[in-house]
Amino acid sequence: MDVEEEEEAGIVEPCVGMEFESEDAARKFYSEYARRLGFVVRVMQRRRSGIDGRTLARRLGCNKQGFSPNNRTIVGPGPDKKPRPSAREGCKATILVKMDKSGKWVVTRFEKDHNHPLVVTASGFSSSGDKDKKIEELTKELEHQEHLCATYREKLVSFMNSVEEQTEELASKIQLIVDNVRKVESEVQNFSRRR
Repeated sequence: MDVEEEEEAGIVEPCVGMEFESEDAARKFYSEYARRLGFVVRVMQRRRSGIDGRTLARRLGCNKQGFSPNNRTIVGPGPDKKPRPSAREGCKATILVKMDKSGKWVVTRFEKDHNHPLVVTASGFSSSGDKDKKIEELTKELEHQEHLCATYREKLVSFMNSVEEQTEELASKIQLIVDNVRKVESEVQNFSRRR
């Protein structure tokens, strides 16, 4: 599709500086853009905070990005294995979104050009078949599982903080008891000496 065809189809193209309320909103936008243009999105990289593990940046791209590890091996396939054709063609089409200080997700890099034909069907899905649909389904499942992991992580951190607070409180109470016992022992010794 050229620019005029995109405009006629009502496709909004990503651009550097574009803002989204959440990572999920950015991913949905790019996935819809990809669907309308005729390619499938692959989640490529994620940068997490070392402090709390939340996602700070996400790179998405065409599922034909890069090259299959199978194609890079020097040693050929085993006698019983047939080499599988790779869906990856070294495509450079990607988008990088980062969370800024305000909590919004901002497009910081966008590469539009694909090195392969884009295939749009009446349904808006690539006709490259079941593989792409399976990739999309698995990507959604992975996103769901990542969301669950983040929720569990939050609950675990909250629980650990609670345990830490209660431990500190308990330690201060034990120290108070130890101090009171020492005081009573000292008073008993002083009382015994006076007799």
